[in-house]
Amino acid sequence: MTEEVLQLQKLITESDHIVFFGGAGVSTESGIPDFRSVDGIYNQTYDYPPETILSHTFYMTKTEEFYRFYHDKMLCLDVKPNAAHQKLAELERAGKLKAVITQNIDGLHQMAGSREVMELHGSVHRNYCRKCAKLFDAAYMKNHKGVPLCDACGGQIKPDVVLYEEGLDQQTMQKSVMYIANADVLIIGGTSLAVYPAAGLIDYYRGNKLVLINKSATPMDNRADLLIQGSIGEVFSQITCQS
Repeated sequence: MTEEVLQLQKLITESDHIVFFGGAGVSTESGIPDFRSVDGIYNQTYDYPPETILSHTFYMTKTEEFYRFYHDKMLCLDVKPNAAHQKLAELERAGKLKAVITQNIDGLHQMAGSREVMELHGSVHRNYCRKCAKLFDAAYMKNHKGVPLCDACGGQIKPDVVLYEEGLDQQTMQKSVMYIANADVLIIGGTSLAVYPAAGLIDYYRGNKLVLINKSATPMDNRADLLIQGSIGEVFSQITCQS
């Protein structure tokens, strides 16, 4: 165990008001690809960059192409939670972690057992008919080729995920601000802190125990009280929950 991980263990042992803020790097360690990663195979398959496809305008104007990408890239339903998801759920059960705030839409935190999860960008597991508001799960979307339609009224189904050009859910944002503002320890992991307004939430942290765990550098590295460069799953697998 490195000196940095030992320091993290000490912070966790001494606190019972921890909040975790996470991004794509938490899920990529479960095998979910970062949708922003574009390679040669991607360019042979799609004519537009991911950020364009996952926009409200694209969804409204090129709906079939949107769903082709969404079906292929966003519905990773066979993946399982990794060591980071599992440890965060364990810390919550132990009464130490108050909330997980995530930019991910895959539901892996809940699958691991976390209960208080703020999903800033929504979830692929919630989908609704734009016409009659009937709800559908991710399996229905996965099994529905082309544009998914409601089996009750024939209306078009939209995932409950926040697309580019769409605003974040204000109630989720307000609860996230409250959790961060009241946190003793704020652990940020697996995020480049480049996606706003979500990344701006950490400005509400008023404490002096800001932990940053990421494989690469972030714009916030100089603000961290404890900086750990490495795999978030490997780091959390070394942590124990004792008080």
